[in-house]
Amino acid sequence: MDNLQIEGEKGIYMSIDNQSKTINKIVEIKDSLPKRQRQLCDYILKNYQSIGLITVKELADNAEVGISTVMRTISALGYENFNDLRKEVYDESITSSNSGWTQKKFLTDIQKEEGRAPTLVQVWNESVNLLNKSLDSDLMENFEIVIDFIEKSSHINILGTRPYKATALYFETLLGEFYSKIRQLSNDTEVVYDRILQFEKDEILVVFAFEPYTNRIIEAVKLVHELGNKIILITDYISCPIISYASAILRVEVSKEQFSVVPVIALIEALVLEIGKRSSEEAIKRLKRLEKTLIEKNEVFSY
Repeated sequence: MDNLQIEGEKGIYMSIDNQSKTINKIVEIKDSLPKRQRQLCDYILKNYQSIGLITVKELADNAEVGISTVMRTISALGYENFNDLRKEVYDESITSSNSGWTQKKFLTDIQKEEGRAPTLVQVWNESVNLLNKSLDSDLMENFEIVIDFIEKSSHINILGTRPYKATALYFETLLGEFYSKIRQLSNDTEVVYDRILQFEKDEILVVFAFEPYTNRIIEAVKLVHELGNKIILITDYISCPIISYASAILRVEVSKEQFSVVPVIALIEALVLEIGKRSSEEAIKRLKRLEKTLIEKNEVFSY
């Protein structure tokens, strides 16, 4: 089964989904469709695992489009009727699901309180679920591509807005302990265009873009793309409006039950650990120097 590929301006290719032919097809053509059909495609991309269990009317209602829009979209995707689309999406979602991942038994065996699991258990369960669903072959493959981009770059520029500014800052904080080639763009987004226009050709942008996507993020990414710099996108849905500008995409699951950055944090820590491993000699030297300085300056307690 062929992978959907996105080609950047410099011929950089990116696999979006190596499992689902139907999802690939939707991503490939949705931007060429009329507005309502694009809206339906975005809904399917976000909820494809449940499409196989609903009727055409339920799909139209959930996506807030007319049944006629659903039928025209089905035709544009090359299907004769909704049942054919529904069956294929359902079969693919079952095939690509991480059914081998199971949560630890003790979490499911904890005594419930008044018919409802304690908040801590709920959050813990959902976090484990998100981590397991996020870790797939696509993420692992693109993780290696991202590390390669970072290794070859002269500087890493980091951008995140709204709640995900915190993840951008966390990435900078961890990596900055031993890696100096970082610029944080999230602290003053009013001058983000000024900063971007100063990029050298071998600098990259790491951007955290999660729904609801902000116009400032979208326009900033477009500008970086126009300049020809590589863009690493960390996002939630393959319907993200800037996905076509990205040179590499790291997609993690998000929860409909609760706000959570657990998968993003795990991804950041894996990136930092791998970068540290590949520059281990210099990284260790910098960390030892930092530790020595903090002790000398009475910043940390030492026995």
